[in-house]
Amino acid sequence: MEFLPRSERRRIGLIAGSGPEAGADLWMKVIEETKDLMGEKYLGDLDGPRVRIISSPILGLSMELETNDVAVWPELERVFTDLASQTDYIAIACNTLNYYERQIKADPREAELVSVGDVVEDYLRREEHSCVALLGAAPVSKMDSWSAYHRLSNEFEVEIPENPAELHQIIYDVKRLGGGDPNVIKRFEALIGTLQSDIVLLACTELPLIELESDEKTLVDVTRLLARNLVEKSFCKAE
Repeated sequence: MEFLPRSERRRIGLIAGSGPEAGADLWMKVIEETKDLMGEKYLGDLDGPRVRIISSPILGLSMELETNDVAVWPELERVFTDLASQTDYIAIACNTLNYYERQIKADPREAELVSVGDVVEDYLRREEHSCVALLGAAPVSKMDSWSAYHRLSNEFEVEIPENPAELHQIIYDVKRLGGGDPNVIKRFEALIGTLQSDIVLLACTELPLIELESDEKTLVDVTRLLARNLVEKSFCKAE
């Protein structure tokens, strides 16, 4: 893998706010994946990623996306347009908000959206997974037209939790109490135990914040997959 010179490395934009901790988590993983990708060629601060972040609290309305579409989309469009003039690749630190991928890509902009749906599909094909469990907020888990992952079922067998309302509440509680709350961890562990699939996509940026490791399931941090893709686009020469 050949790296671009420092002066030519692409600028990364991150959209946060749903929630702010999830945006900070994606930023940290971009830094971690930069160091991992470059290995011994990472020499310190000057090799760090070039990142701009906008965190908008209004985007937190995405948890009830269908109800709040009229408020969420204008704000996301405004934030994306603002970032697009200052960056080359933009990621949204919210799986639910990736529902707007089509609207964003329909209007040519200076920066390219890195879609979480594309990143996950590439991962599943690369790892040759045919069956996967999908855990996300209610708009994601419904797998209907409001889900950023609605097309996933065209190619893969997708399991969703038996009680999506409980998962939705767990996500709200992570936002309020943090991922280290013992009750949040216990409830999330119990929910994972009900799944049949061995591969579990943590398709909500709050879920990787929960301090839980599983010996029974492979928990796939979608946020980290997204961070790695951003870093590769930013630092690597096209093959």
